[in-house]
Amino acid sequence: MGSLMTESEMDRVEESGAKEPILYVNGVRRVLPDGLAHLTLLEYLRDIGLTGTKLGCGEGGCGACTVMISYFDQNSKKCVHLAINACLAPLYSVEGMHVITVEGVGNRRYGLHPIQESLALSHGSQCGFCTPGFIMSMYALLRSSDKLPSKEDIEENLAGNLCRCTGYRPIVDAFRVFARTNDALYTNESSGLSSSEFVCPSTGQIPDAKLVVGNTEVGIETRLKSFHYPVLIHVAHVPELNQLIIKDEGLEIGAAVKLSELVKVLKVVLDQRSSFQTSSCRSILEQLKWFAGTQIRNVASVGGNICTASPISDLNPLWMAAGARFKISDCRGITRACPAENFFLGYRKVDLASNEILLSVFLPWNSKNEFVKEFKQAHRRDDDIAIVNAGMRVCLEEKDQKWVVSDASIVYGGVAPYSVSANETKKFLIGKHWNKEMLQGALKVLEKDIVLKEDAPGGMVEFRKSLILSFFFKFFLWVCHQMDGVASFDETVPASHLSAIKSFQHPSVIGSQDYEIVKHGSAVGAPEVHLSSRLQVTGEAEYTDDVPMPPNSLHAALILSKKPHARILEIDDVAAKSSPGFAGIFFAKDVPGTNKIGPIVADEELFASGIVTCVGQVIGVVVADTHENAKHAARKVHIQYEELPAVLSIEDAIESNSFHPNTEKCMREGDVEHCFLSGQCDKIVEGEVRVGGQEHFYLEPNSTLIWTTDGGNEVHMISSTQAPQKHQKYVANVLGLPMSKVVCKTKRIGGGFGGKETRSAFVAAAAAIPSYLLNRPVKITLDRDIDMIVTGQRHSFLGKYKVGFTKDGKILALDLEIFNNAGNSLDLSLAVLERAMFHSDNVYEIPNVRIKGKRISMEVQKSPEEIREINFQREGSVLHYGQQIEHCTLERLWNGLKASCDFLSARKEVEQFNLQNRWKKRGVAIVPTKFGISFTAKFMNQAGALVQVYTDGTVLVTHGGVEMGQGLHTKVAQVAASSFNIPLSSVFISETSTDKVPNASPTAASASSDLYGAAVLDACEQIKARMEPMASKHNFGSFAELAYACYMERIDLSAHGFYKTPDIGFDWATGKGVPFRYFTYGAAFAEVEIDTLMGDFHTRRADVILDLGFSLNPAIDVGQIEGAFVQGLGWVALEELKWGDAAHKWLPPGCLYTCGPGTYKIPSINDVPFKFSVSLLKNAGKWNIFSMNNVSFDRMLQMIRPSTHRSSGEPPFFLASAVFFAIKDAIIAARAEEGLTGWFPLDNPATPERIRMACIDDFTKPFVDDSHFRPKLSV
Repeated sequence: MGSLMTESEMDRVEESGAKEPILYVNGVRRVLPDGLAHLTLLEYLRDIGLTGTKLGCGEGGCGACTVMISYFDQNSKKCVHLAINACLAPLYSVEGMHVITVEGVGNRRYGLHPIQESLALSHGSQCGFCTPGFIMSMYALLRSSDKLPSKEDIEENLAGNLCRCTGYRPIVDAFRVFARTNDALYTNESSGLSSSEFVCPSTGQIPDAKLVVGNTEVGIETRLKSFHYPVLIHVAHVPELNQLIIKDEGLEIGAAVKLSELVKVLKVVLDQRSSFQTSSCRSILEQLKWFAGTQIRNVASVGGNICTASPISDLNPLWMAAGARFKISDCRGITRACPAENFFLGYRKVDLASNEILLSVFLPWNSKNEFVKEFKQAHRRDDDIAIVNAGMRVCLEEKDQKWVVSDASIVYGGVAPYSVSANETKKFLIGKHWNKEMLQGALKVLEKDIVLKEDAPGGMVEFRKSLILSFFFKFFLWVCHQMDGVASFDETVPASHLSAIKSFQHPSVIGSQDYEIVKHGSAVGAPEVHLSSRLQVTGEAEYTDDVPMPPNSLHAALILSKKPHARILEIDDVAAKSSPGFAGIFFAKDVPGTNKIGPIVADEELFASGIVTCVGQVIGVVVADTHENAKHAARKVHIQYEELPAVLSIEDAIESNSFHPNTEKCMREGDVEHCFLSGQCDKIVEGEVRVGGQEHFYLEPNSTLIWTTDGGNEVHMISSTQAPQKHQKYVANVLGLPMSKVVCKTKRIGGGFGGKETRSAFVAAAAAIPSYLLNRPVKITLDRDIDMIVTGQRHSFLGKYKVGFTKDGKILALDLEIFNNAGNSLDLSLAVLERAMFHSDNVYEIPNVRIKGKRISMEVQKSPEEIREINFQREGSVLHYGQQIEHCTLERLWNGLKASCDFLSARKEVEQFNLQNRWKKRGVAIVPTKFGISFTAKFMNQAGALVQVYTDGTVLVTHGGVEMGQGLHTKVAQVAASSFNIPLSSVFISETSTDKVPNASPTAASASSDLYGAAVLDACEQIKARMEPMASKHNFGSFAELAYACYMERIDLSAHGFYKTPDIGFDWATGKGVPFRYFTYGAAFAEVEIDTLMGDFHTRRADVILDLGFSLNPAIDVGQIEGAFVQGLGWVALEELKWGDAAHKWLPPGCLYTCGPGTYKIPSINDVPFKFSVSLLKNAGKWNIFSMNNVSFDRMLQMIRPSTHRSSGEPPFFLASAVFFAIKDAIIAARAEEGLTGWFPLDNPATPERIRMACIDDFTKPFVDDSHFRPKLSV
């Protein structure tokens, strides 16, 4: 499988000189017609039916579109295999190459490649949407490696691929089997570098042309920023631009040299040259470790990065600091040299005339006692753009037995419109003795030298200012350490300060999973792999956007509001109607049914008719012959507004009393005010807690294909949704049709996480209008940025609390007021608020969910763990809403985790580390959780299923739940297989469809396995009851024989099953009831390490344990726990939403800034805890082991009742707060160094900015004079 061509064959392809442009795809020769210059490789591949390559983001940030390209490199005379992002690669840029997609690696019919087999068997594919990208990254790594890669190589190679489901651990385990285990068996090979003569490039002139190599910047500009370049010239293969020449004076690097190739050459140079000569090379090499992902580095060029002139370029500060010189040529071949420090003139402006290009970069070798160092801080450690970066160089010489600065260069990125030199600081340094006195003076000069205004674009001004000083301090210590042992140099670095300069080395992830297998019948309880895993690893699994479009189909694009609150004065759609491929445009006046929509309260308009209430509100829809033409037409619609006052945050809403009607809820237990006034409380504290929202970031964007049938009398659709019934209802309502004439089908979805429960429905409804009115099929697939802008995110919260407690830490009273940001419509915000109120107690006798006892512990001088234990709920406890605790295993989980992680020893080790390290601190925390399982709206706790037995003994199951990676179909199939006592392979689940199972509740609330497992079991038991008389009369050899015999006797082999959750109900009038069928309990331990000077952190260890009772599939449950924990880690520490509000005035009001992987950072593979252990509580179920043969319905049902089975979806998510509180624990240690021991605020997420600014020291004090400083947060 894969590339079928040998290197000699590739050579012949290169030298064939064919006039027609050709491309090889999975071994098939294809001729590229003219007129496809606008297409990306991804669009071409999907157009020819290779849909295994996915569109996840369109900006090279998620890796779902990864493919491998192979070509013969004329410089190295070797066949090169590279992983690239097909979404950014222009189609013509791969002309003459061989493209391998996931379909070319292996498939089910002819066999899976070992990479695919390993990932499937290791449970490394859940929703499966990202899976082909991971397969191709790994495949390309193996194909491109002369020797087997190391474990570290594999993890680094996968940094450009994102997964939202698995938590990455099973992916790492699956691919680790391909790693080498003994480095001594392998030897380094030298590079075939050689010197060559310069040859003048072609003098052909196209004045308006844009030169591209990797298209990694221009591709984003054209796709996401609507830039238009009439001509693109791909110069990646111009020999003169690809030279890498090692000279006596330095290294000459061609402008088109790929960054991945530069990495290889720099490694060779480090081996060949003296160490002191390569200080600049080492710094560039280190910086490139954190520069984007492998796919980007494989195509991005040195010159492209330079000429883009990004203010946050990671390399430009280093070129400037290292004294690099740029060689520039005009169209006549006349060259000139320009020092790097003079090349950047302003924002995206460089010293290049319109007739000039950058030819090469000359990087000089360093002299003795010359030191160059790189610095970077980003939101996420790897594959992220910088917040602030720097390149610093100093040259020391000995004078009068003192080491003084003879030359220096201090350059910063991320603090100005372009990379900027700290010239005044440089002047100060030269001639100074390199010591602490010089350091203090330089910091004072530097503070005034680089100035950031309060409203600077990018925000985080105080943080960025502190980084400017912190970086220089680190540089000072690093140079001192490099000079250690040199004669006459007496500025030693204290041992405790070495932590500031110790480079970060990411160890390979070590994971362990501990669970018992208790199998019942043929399948239930077995750790079966996901039923679709083999389809997913081969790219054969079909998602909505993969479905072939019927003839005469159209594509839809939304027309969106650009104002947060405004009156629509005029809509000008003339330009849109004359746009290429235009087929129709529709607004509120065109809706045939009702324009009002909403899952509970119809308070939204499908298309805004008069007033818009948020940026991104849908005003209309355009359809055209292609996706790009539809988007182009939508952008041509011009709307005039009259702006109105806007409410942009919770604080704004409270101040203006802007609340959704009838949403105030209250729960009371005891007399809070009396307790506060009675004197029972030894201490009372008040405060606020802010929790930022979170983007769901499912890898598959929202997508719907909708069409009419029977002359427009019926409407059918295929949608990516967690709630097909809501799609059915919305579409029926806006079209004015009965629900019986609308069918919604969902095969699988590429992740949902609640984001596709209701917010996907209006997308389908918008596409339904043109489809119904034009009587033509319409597909709508949202681009990532549009998806994030229009669908909303998980809610941000503001909590105001007043808590009273004893001197021992026992909580006596809590007055908690919770606000959530519901946005411009109610949607499910009330249900989310109610869930927050139910769970505000977590596992404690008094509601205390966000405080978690942390401030209380600081007030009473006890550890958080002690406070938690004092306040634990126990068996029989009555919750603040009246439900009594049953089957509580909290203390068993808690004590077991404390013992397994050896918490006391871990605490002591952390304390010892913190005593020995001033600038790195570690922290630990252990956190419990309790999560109620049920929809809090009683009527939603019902489920239906249809089971059909065929005469060959196979079973077709259809139920109302949606498979979105959580393994629901697999678990349900296991229930059916065990009920009939047949192999799991005999059960098939095709799709979820509203015409098979009506009125299904959304697949949400972690309740689906319970609901649909029981409904399917009900249907199976009905069929078994009908079969039983026949089975008792004859001794059949197989289930197939029994099924056929029943058929011959006219016994109905089809049944509809139904289940409703018993014994639940809640009355908001009294604030009492039993809203949950049961609770899932768990606990987690985390250890982190933070860099107090930069705010960076990593999770050294995480141990998670849950009580799931009897697990229907322990392997799938463990995968759910790992995925939820890592997603939760993103929520508490990485993922920050930013929109234009009072906290972010540098953004347009109401506009979401974090609308793609470039600005919004979910965890990557390098954010997984270094040691990641997951356990399921053993011997937790209260059941008897029994045979599944002829078991009654009631006994079977025990397996999905609270005494035996508990759900695993959402409960582990909150356990990631252990990481948050471990970070806070580490910050406490850092603040203690400055004599600060009191309480301090730390909002969620604990991003590098919040970590750094909480670690008060001399580098933050000039910019914040309050130890309670709170960085800005959109809530």
